Amino acid sequence: MPIFEKQSLSINYEIFGSGPRVLFFNGSGGSIEGSQLLINAFAQTFQVLVHDQRGLGKTSVPDGPYDMADYAQDAVALLDHVGWETTNVIGLSFGGMVAQEFGVTYPDRIERLVLMCTSAGGDAGSSYPLHKLASLPIPERNHALRLLTDTRFTDEWLAVNPGDSEIMRFQEDRQDTQKTELQLKGERLQLEARMGHDVADRLHLISAPTLVTAGRYDGIAPLANSQAIVERIMRSILKIYEGGHPFFAQDRQAIRDIRTFLSQAEAIN
Repeated sequence: MPIFEKQSLSINYEIFGSGPRVLFFNGSGGSIEGSQLLINAFAQTFQVLVHDQRGLGKTSVPDGPYDMADYAQDAVALLDHVGWETTNVIGLSFGGMVAQEFGVTYPDRIERLVLMCTSAGGDAGSSYPLHKLASLPIPERNHALRLLTDTRFTDEWLAVNPGDSEIMRFQEDRQDTQKTELQLKGERLQLEARMGHDVADRLHLISAPTLVTAGRYDGIAPLANSQAIVERIMRSILKIYEGGHPFFAQDRQAIRDIRTFLSQAEAIN
C-alpha cells in the first residue's frame, strides 16, 4: 500500500475501483483492512480513495491531542497528494464527523456528500460517548454495545435474527482482539478528538448536495441527530433505514441508494 508523508505523519492509503471519485472516511477504530467489504461495495461503481486515519491501522500515531480539524487537514493534504481537486465524499459514523468538518472547512472540494449514521454535535446532538465503554468489563461492554448498535438487540431478538446476531459476533470479536500499546493509544486519541466534535453552527457552510442516511434503531447516532443535520444543510435529504448503526449491512437498499445519489447530476433544491 502507498504511504503519504505529511510532516511527521505517515498516512497509509489505497485507491480501489474505477469511475467517479469518492473519498471515504472510516468510523471509530476503522482501518482499510477492517472495512474491506464496505469499501469493495462502493468500489464496484466508483474510484474510492480511503486512508487509515491518524492513529489507526498502518498510519503512524503522532503524539496528541488530536482534534477534528487535524483529520480534515490530513484528508485535504491527501487529496492534493493524489491530484484530486474535487471529489464525492462518504463519511461513516466518526468518518461522518470528519466529513462534516471537511465540508465546512473545504466546501469547494466536495461534489456530493454522503453522511452515514453520524452526528453534528452541539445543539444538533452528539453521538454516544464511546470512550465510556473502555472502562467496562468485557461482558458489560458487549451488552451495552449491543443496544447501542441497534436498540432492538436483546438476547431474544438476536436469537431469532441470525443476520443481526452475526453482525454482533463480528463487533464483539473485534473488541476482543489483542492490541498493542500503540494501537490503544491511537484509538484513545481518536475517541478524545471525537468528544470535541461540534459543527452544528457551521453546517450551513456545506454547499454540496448531501444525502444523510440513518438507521431507525441506532443507539450511537440517534435518528434525531440525522434530522438535525438535514435541518442545517440547505441542499440535503434524509433517508431512513430499518436498522441500527450498521443499517447499511442490515438493509441492502442503503448501498444502492448511496450509489444512485452519487451518480446523479441534478441538484437538490
